[in-house]
Amino acid sequence: MENAEVVRDWRGRSYLVGPVPADRTRMFRLALVAMAAISPLQYGFAALLARDGAGLLLLAACLVFQAAGALPALHLVRRGRLPVRTALAAGAALTATGLLTLALTFPAPTTAAGGAGPAVALLGYAVLGGLGAGAVYGVCSEVVSAWYPDRAASRVSLVTGAFGYGTVPLLVWAGIAPATTPWAFGAAALAAAVAIGVAARRLRLPPRHWWPAAVDPRAHALDAAILRRTPGAVRQFGLAQALRTRALPALAAILACAGAVSVLDVIVVAATGSWGALAVLVALNGAGRAAAMRASEALGRRRVLAAVLAILAAGQLLLLAALHTPAPGPAAAVAPAGGPLLWLGAITAGLGGGAFYPLVGSLVREFFGVEKVGEIQAVVYSAKAVAGILAACLALGALTAPGPALLAAAALAALPALATLRLRTPGLPATIPL
Repeated sequence: MENAEVVRDWRGRSYLVGPVPADRTRMFRLALVAMAAISPLQYGFAALLARDGAGLLLLAACLVFQAAGALPALHLVRRGRLPVRTALAAGAALTATGLLTLALTFPAPTTAAGGAGPAVALLGYAVLGGLGAGAVYGVCSEVVSAWYPDRAASRVSLVTGAFGYGTVPLLVWAGIAPATTPWAFGAAALAAAVAIGVAARRLRLPPRHWWPAAVDPRAHALDAAILRRTPGAVRQFGLAQALRTRALPALAAILACAGAVSVLDVIVVAATGSWGALAVLVALNGAGRAAAMRASEALGRRRVLAAVLAILAAGQLLLLAALHTPAPGPAAAVAPAGGPLLWLGAITAGLGGGAFYPLVGSLVREFFGVEKVGEIQAVVYSAKAVAGILAACLALGALTAPGPALLAAAALAALPALATLRLRTPGLPATIPL
């Protein structure tokens, strides 16, 4: 990069200080749109097609392959062995294939097309679609964090938030005209191919250690507010070193538990038939991420993460109350779709159901440093495979007994909330207080 200068901060970290490219904002926007395009694979399927045990198994398989696709894609891209353009072009084709599979096999991908239905859905949606979504998620997050190193957490939270609310148009379409839902999935497939394809042509990584010239990296590293609320890593950890700490498995466990609850909520609210509450839940799942990151920059990541998990647990109790509120009249019945408690539960669960993703990602950066952050984050993100399996088990129980399933979900969110406050920065002596 021309006119670049190498400087070091008080921690010894090197920065390649250079000019900001004119298309950086455009790359951010394209990454956001690409992330929104993969959203229907997870939340669209969970809301519209995860109606029985077979559908839940398909959803779990998709989440497993989604988690499996992120790590190798990030590893190859960061090592320079796979260009960003190639990774995203493959992600566009695979994601569009997954959505097109749902369009062609709707309304029952597990039984359509005769005896070949389950195999077609498993290969097209779960395997190919899941791998494509994982690659797009990982690469877009990496590109945005690399071009905004001075505010990586807030920018990545905005991009990953699109993964939550990107499926809202699909849900609104399906709610207004249910008979045309296959066409909605077909339109989502076309939109994914175009959006991710355009992103593949434009997105690229900056030079190693790049830093924007408009921000002094040495002053940024010495900022008192940052050091107090969101301190950086004690040293730069490699992947093998991070795996030997207690913090990494703890963060993976938090993501697995909270991720399972987040997917369960979409299935539970969809089963009530209230499409308005469902759209609000999914929209807040994405929008809450940016709000949580703003709060964490003022109050600290761990405190806000604990609060987010507590809100998610409270959402489960509100949904439980909504599903067991007697209707007015002589006979007790389940609360009508769209009742006040259901909407309150959807709002609460939505606010907590996505915000933990960028918070966990930020803690990975602040615990282990930035040198290998992509690979370490990909390992933590792979816990989403466990989240998919847990979500399928909880949702399977919710089909017959929603009460115990939601109580279990509340516990899955509440227990990590208590443990979050005890997270310790790796490398600090045990005598230093939390």
